[in-house]
Amino acid sequence: MLRVAVESAAGLPKKKLGSPDPIASVVFKDEKKKTKTVSSELNPVWNETLEFDLKGVPLDSSSYIDVIVKDYETLSGGEEGDVTDGGGQGAVTSPGEPGHKIRSRTRKRHSLANKPQDFQIRVRVIEGRQLPGNNIKPVVKVHVSIDQMIPYSSFLQVYNSNSFRADCLMGEFKLDIGYIYDEPAHCIMKKWILLNDPDDSSSGAKGYLKVSMFVLGTGDEPPEQDNDKDDVESNLLLPAGVALRWVTLKLKVFRAEDVPQMDDSITQTLKEAFGGQENKKNLVDPYVEAWFAGKKLCTQIIEKNANPEWNQQLNLQVKFPSMCERIKLTVFDWDRLSGNDAIGTTYLDLTKIASSGGEIEGIKYRETGNSEMGFLPTFGPCYINLYGSPREFSALSDPYEDLNLGKGEGAAYRGRILVELSTKLDGKADKSVEEIPSDDILVVQKYQRRRKYCLCAVFHSATMIQEPGEPIQFEVSIGNYGNKMDLTCKPLASTTQYSCAVFDGNNYYYLPWADTKPVIAITSFWEDISHRLDSLNTILYISNCLQTNLSALKSAVQSKATDARLVEIWLKLINQLMEDISRIPDMEGKPNLTALDIQQKMLRDSALENIMKGAKHLFEEATDVNKCLSVIEDWLDKLKQLAEEPQNSMPDVIIWMLRGEKRVAYTRIPAHQVLYSSYSEQACGQYCGKTKTVFMKYPMDNKKGLKIPVQLRVNMWLGLATEEKKFNHYAEGIFNVFAELYENQAQVLGKWGTTGLLNRSKFSDVTGKVKLKQEYFLPPVGWEWEGDWRVDPEKTSPVLALFIIDINRENLGWEYGVTIPPDDKPKSWVAAEKMYHVHRRKRMIRPRKRIPGAKTAKKDTGDAEGWEYSSLIGWKFHRKQRSSDTFRRRRWRRKMTPADRVGASAIFKLEGALGVDMESKGDEKGTKTETSVKQFGANTPTVSCTFDQSNTYHLRVYVYQARNLTALDKDSFSDPYVHVSFLHHSQTTETIRSTLNPTWDQTLIFKNVEIYGDPQSLAQNPPIVVMEIFDSDQVGKDEMLGRSTCVPIVKLTSGMDASPKLHWEPVTHKNGPAGEILVAAELILKTKGNDTELPLIPPKRGEKLYMVPQGVRPVVQLTAIEVLAWGLRNMKTYQLAPVTSPSLVVECGGERVQTAVIKNMKKCPNFAGNVLLLKVLLPKEEMYTPPIVLKVIDHRPFGRKPVVGQCTINFLEEFRCDPYATVAEVLYHEDETIHFVTTLQEKETVDWWSKFYASVGESERCRPYLDKGYDTLEVYDHELESAKEFMGLTDFCSTFKLQRGKNESDDDDPAVVGEFKGSFKVYPLPDDPGVPPPPQQFRELPDSVSQECVVRIYVVQAIDLQPKDNNGKCDPYIKISLGKKSIDDRDNYVPYTLNPVFGRMFELTCFLPQDKDLKIAIYDFDLLSRDEKVGETVIDLENRLLSRFGSYCGLAQTYCISGPNHWRDQLNPSKILEQLARWKGLSPPRSEDNGNTLSFGGRLYCLSDLEANKEIHEHLGPPSERIALHVLRTQGLVPEHVETRTLYSSFQPTLPQGKLQMWVDIFPKSLGPPGPPFDISPRKPKKYFLRVIVWNTTDVVLDETSITGENMSDIYVKGWMPGMEEDKQKTDVHYRSLDGDGNFSWRFVFGFEYLPAEQLCLVSKKEYFWSLDKSEFRIPPKLIVQIWDNDKFSLDDYLGAIELDLHHLINPSKTPEKCSLSMVPDGTTPPKSDQLKSLFDQKAVRGWWPCYMDKDGKRELGGKVELTLEIVNEKEADERPAGKGRDEPNMNPKLDPPKRPDTSFFWFTNPCKTCRFIVWRRFKWLFIGLVVLILVLLFIGILLYSLPVRTHFISPVETLHLRCNVYNANTFFVFFQNYISMKIVKPFN
Repeated sequence: MLRVAVESAAGLPKKKLGSPDPIASVVFKDEKKKTKTVSSELNPVWNETLEFDLKGVPLDSSSYIDVIVKDYETLSGGEEGDVTDGGGQGAVTSPGEPGHKIRSRTRKRHSLANKPQDFQIRVRVIEGRQLPGNNIKPVVKVHVSIDQMIPYSSFLQVYNSNSFRADCLMGEFKLDIGYIYDEPAHCIMKKWILLNDPDDSSSGAKGYLKVSMFVLGTGDEPPEQDNDKDDVESNLLLPAGVALRWVTLKLKVFRAEDVPQMDDSITQTLKEAFGGQENKKNLVDPYVEAWFAGKKLCTQIIEKNANPEWNQQLNLQVKFPSMCERIKLTVFDWDRLSGNDAIGTTYLDLTKIASSGGEIEGIKYRETGNSEMGFLPTFGPCYINLYGSPREFSALSDPYEDLNLGKGEGAAYRGRILVELSTKLDGKADKSVEEIPSDDILVVQKYQRRRKYCLCAVFHSATMIQEPGEPIQFEVSIGNYGNKMDLTCKPLASTTQYSCAVFDGNNYYYLPWADTKPVIAITSFWEDISHRLDSLNTILYISNCLQTNLSALKSAVQSKATDARLVEIWLKLINQLMEDISRIPDMEGKPNLTALDIQQKMLRDSALENIMKGAKHLFEEATDVNKCLSVIEDWLDKLKQLAEEPQNSMPDVIIWMLRGEKRVAYTRIPAHQVLYSSYSEQACGQYCGKTKTVFMKYPMDNKKGLKIPVQLRVNMWLGLATEEKKFNHYAEGIFNVFAELYENQAQVLGKWGTTGLLNRSKFSDVTGKVKLKQEYFLPPVGWEWEGDWRVDPEKTSPVLALFIIDINRENLGWEYGVTIPPDDKPKSWVAAEKMYHVHRRKRMIRPRKRIPGAKTAKKDTGDAEGWEYSSLIGWKFHRKQRSSDTFRRRRWRRKMTPADRVGASAIFKLEGALGVDMESKGDEKGTKTETSVKQFGANTPTVSCTFDQSNTYHLRVYVYQARNLTALDKDSFSDPYVHVSFLHHSQTTETIRSTLNPTWDQTLIFKNVEIYGDPQSLAQNPPIVVMEIFDSDQVGKDEMLGRSTCVPIVKLTSGMDASPKLHWEPVTHKNGPAGEILVAAELILKTKGNDTELPLIPPKRGEKLYMVPQGVRPVVQLTAIEVLAWGLRNMKTYQLAPVTSPSLVVECGGERVQTAVIKNMKKCPNFAGNVLLLKVLLPKEEMYTPPIVLKVIDHRPFGRKPVVGQCTINFLEEFRCDPYATVAEVLYHEDETIHFVTTLQEKETVDWWSKFYASVGESERCRPYLDKGYDTLEVYDHELESAKEFMGLTDFCSTFKLQRGKNESDDDDPAVVGEFKGSFKVYPLPDDPGVPPPPQQFRELPDSVSQECVVRIYVVQAIDLQPKDNNGKCDPYIKISLGKKSIDDRDNYVPYTLNPVFGRMFELTCFLPQDKDLKIAIYDFDLLSRDEKVGETVIDLENRLLSRFGSYCGLAQTYCISGPNHWRDQLNPSKILEQLARWKGLSPPRSEDNGNTLSFGGRLYCLSDLEANKEIHEHLGPPSERIALHVLRTQGLVPEHVETRTLYSSFQPTLPQGKLQMWVDIFPKSLGPPGPPFDISPRKPKKYFLRVIVWNTTDVVLDETSITGENMSDIYVKGWMPGMEEDKQKTDVHYRSLDGDGNFSWRFVFGFEYLPAEQLCLVSKKEYFWSLDKSEFRIPPKLIVQIWDNDKFSLDDYLGAIELDLHHLINPSKTPEKCSLSMVPDGTTPPKSDQLKSLFDQKAVRGWWPCYMDKDGKRELGGKVELTLEIVNEKEADERPAGKGRDEPNMNPKLDPPKRPDTSFFWFTNPCKTCRFIVWRRFKWLFIGLVVLILVLLFIGILLYSLPVRTHFISPVETLHLRCNVYNANTFFVFFQNYISMKIVKPFN
């Protein structure tokens, strides 16, 4: 029983007049049931159950129901809705909701003609999601079934290409093609399809694919692409049998905290103006919007509340597993008038809070029997933090508003919301939004219990500041705590003091903190989630250790370390991994665990257990380190996936950089990275208590980190307040706490005082805006004053005395610039002065050095009273007074000490502001803290960390070289130099001109670097060296090429002799790769104060440049680089002028060599001196090898030599060779297959196509050729240059693409501007100069002058061309271009095909190398529109001519001087062999015994052995040439071949457009005329005639019954040849065959085109009547003979048929008695060879054949026909003519009319015969009987009429009675008499 519960409907469309009366109908398997009617209702409720009897048949995957809602008053039309559901699951789906089922459509399909049509199916696979497994490489296979027994359908299968197992199928989707064709525009556009397991449809979703599919018929246009739909759930197709379950995502939204101000209230402003208390805290009206899978729900709006409590549950009804991966939660501020503003956006990622069970591969049942089947989405209760734009409210538009919508990384904390997510299967929520029960609210209270956390950050340095500008301050906050501009929290010591940036003497600015480091201390309150963060940090620790060890292992493999060293690193990696995995913390007994915590713990344990098993397996069985790298990388990827904690409710630590009061840059540090854990050291954050280097960034940085605002080194510690004493272990230095204020004075009339301060107060904060007084300062609770107020001037940097004016890197003179408003200084400086320059600067250097033992001079402390002076208020201050100064200030400080504790952790008690209520008498409204905040502006104490002494270090940075930098100059190069920055020091390397692979070979020495802190801590976490690479420009500002970092090796003792190892560090530019730089650095602690413990000074290059010393620089060896500079090709114009006189510069390792200038590029683009030698010191290790740089310079008038192209060759390994090794012979054994010769007479001529078909294995199309045992050729399924054995045909020289740098729009220009033809040989040279150098590698070079060649292009056929016409076909033809010549073969296009057979040979002459590129294009012929290019392929003819593999003309198998395999090369085999010996440096071949033996390469060849058991035919040449050819075929030369080239289009350069089978022969004219070309024209069919004489039939089924009841048939015979149905012929009709016999004597004549070699008929006919051209088909020659029964007034009846294959003709029977169905093969058993004969061999045959018809799968005999079959060719047909039927010429043989029985006639045209043979013969006795009967009756009647009447007397009574009787008798007699009279008389009336 199937029960369908019809509950309700919603949102029905309203009628124009009144409301509808809806009624619902449910249709299941043609059974329809209805509900009751609901009157006048748009949202009717029925609540009825309709039952359908299944009759014992279970539901299957194709079951569905139709649900129809109609208006009761208009039942005849106007459907309101139509819904279909499948699977019988009881769920009802609406069309607008997800999950449309794929089933057979009930609507009428577009009318199609009842004949075969061509359709094109296009499938575009766009993207995939949620595919199962890890580290997969998915590939999609699309398969369209062509089985005629089932409807056409398509399968989309997704496989894991990484897997070689049988279970690599990940999912499948099956779709009926008719479904797509029934869709609008015959397509489905950008639909998501659900993949499932084809063997188990109940297994659920296996991922999703986004596809577009088209089914295009004749004349259909593909639709245009539309935009993606956001609602992916409603755009989903489900396979039949897969029902996604309805689930309800219950999202409980409890409350929010710390929501920032979003509205500006006039009321609050007026209240503040009249002295009232301002309250802007609650100026926000928040509500939460949840969005998932196209559905959106919102909570209620709570007005004027920054900490709202909604306590509402949002019920999201979705189908699961869902294709959407994230739930979007956005908090909005409601506005009455304007649009709602987003406060913040966050996401719940379902992939992190749910599991399908397939994440961990290899999970099996545990001992308990429970299987890891995954879990549904669950989350919380937990807070989610919101990030976005800065919290400060402004009435103006927010420039960072997009951050609040989740676009980009949020720059500031904007509150948090407490949510819980659970999932309920099935069922349906009554309400979409409902209130949370009070019990649930009480349960959530335990998840909100908070503990106090302490955060401390010590700023060690702020460097790499780009511009000085205003004073800089840093603010640290976690959540709302520490935000100095937010008054919702206590004031905390969260900001550093303002500092002015100081120039570092080279390029950057820094903050001069010296030995006093600013400190911030913040206390905050958060939930204790240590059970989550401990596990997270432990997994991160395991991941980082594995990453470090894996990098070390890869470096060792790359540097080809010893096996012992590899094993050592390998064992360390495996042992540490297994040890670390065993330290994962346990969660048992932890409070406040959520369901997600437990599920994640199980998931992590399973994954780590698998990794542990894999590690043990590798430890025990691994033998090859290289093979294990991929396995370890998989482990690393898995660990990174596990290291994600979705329930991390602790906000990130955010550091802001402020200039003045403006926020400039920020950085976000996840809190868990600096969190202290008491569980274990591994559970502590990665940077807990460690100094971390942080690059700050601009909010919404469009330049993607092109400029760094500042580089920070900051030490951070975060921990519970109960563990704050643990901070003392991490703290370094002495922490000091001060209260500070500034005394301000102005100069009026030469006197200093407070009169001219204007709006400034006498005592203020550092900004001068907040009024302060010393007597009103009050220390925080737990702190007390130490000492009194004292003047404490700010410290200045000693570096300022060294540098007076800004720096110029290269010129020591003046530099000039001009200011462009609104800038206040020039952006660029130049050395040459112009009239418009208004600024200038000069670099002035004052060197100084420390004299050992000398007394330190007293520092100039500036003003004795500690005043700082400024010309105007707000300007920059200086120490010494000037005459123009009008304003001064000095700093007062008072130290505080903790009252009851010691150690650095006391700073965490600094809560609140330094202030007291002094004048607010009796103010009871606020506390002291609130008053102090109001009075002092939350003036907090300043905390600093003082170091007693510093350590002096010596830093050396070894910058060796870089590679693959970005080209920023228009000459394809850059002029790179490097700014190297280390803390507050920076230096610059020299500039290397015009290169992308510079070799600086420079050591930058930073002699005295003062670093404060413990050296041991520094060694564990040293500061990084930052390198910024710039391109030097003569005009304008230098452009950045990229940035890289390097960690120096720290040496704390002089005994550490380990030299740093150079490493390739990645260079990044705008977050993308931009090359690599080879660097190393070492930081050496100077303990003695002098340079005695330092390494030796590196050797100098020039006056001040130090080279990279030995031991650090790579070990080099004198190496020779032989350059074969052959020539330049296809050089494009440069600056609108052609390249006419180029030369080539080759650079490598600092050495360069230049070729001679090509005098005339048009005449000969080759270089005159081809071989160049470059001697260079190259590293022995391949990883350090510098690239080879090629530059093409054009020599132009007036001495201009621009670089017009360049190329970088990164890896030289492929060019390395052994200079003393001889060329090894490549032996290719010839096919020794023995061909047995048969004595068949040659009946057909053998053509080239016979050879081709014999080579590809199509033996049925080349039988005579195979029987003769002739040559075959090699058919490559790829390009010839792709064959590995021929080295890409670049054995002589390779082709290198030349490129340029920036184009006119300053974008990278990857376009190829030319090609360089050449090659390289790299080999070591002996160190001893007395040893002779190795022999030259490039020898026996061909002449480099231009030569004229004959090029023959053989185009055989094309395969699978891309269709270009609406009918899914194209009309291809060939277009060839070579140099300036072109051939357009448009007249010979092949119509209506995607696999055209061209068979064309084109011969052209050209000059090589100028015309080296042969372009062969295939075009589509169009009559009216422009021809469209299908694709083209390009062949480098020069490579083929120069290659030593002989690719200019393939070697044949035999040397023939005649016949079909005529030798076509210009040189005989013996000449080619001599040339080969000369190239290889071997002695010339020596022939003996009249050419029957040959000695070559130390081997003796004998012709009798090579030609043993092979046919010697008359076409073979002399023995000496034949044996030379046999030897050549063992040398690995290119054989005679056909190559298959892929066609590409410029519009889609990566997609193949089809393939072309062809080959090319090249013959230099200087070697003489070539041999005759092959004739590859397509085979021409021969005209043949099939003559069929139908003599007789017998045993024909008598299908009709005549009116006389006889069984009969009107027999005629019909015949035709398949493919030529329009030439059907039939005999005359043998009427009224009563015994099944028919006589005809009728001739059929069928003319057909026949290909003897292929044994196929060639049929040409138009596909449609409007077609311009005929299409060609190849079909086997067959004859179909049918017997029919003729009917005049109805359709003829089919009685039987037989199909006769003329090549495999069934032997006929001589007599009809022996003719039976057993003669016809039934297909189950193969026929005997003597049963089938070829009519083409027999010429003529006569006999009986059975005709049959199929009934119920069985054959039934329909009759027997006697035929004569005869095949004649066109010539024989002319000699022996014969007409059709019995028409003239009726001869050969002459056919007489058949002798048919007299009963054979047509009744309608022969009435007499009809009476005689039909009526009389059948009914004569009936007629005789009727006549006799009539005569008898007539006689009786007359007899009665003539009888006499007898009389007598009677009584009166009897008289009366008698009268009555007589009357009656008389009446009867009179009646009878009259009746007889009427019958006799009627015919004559």
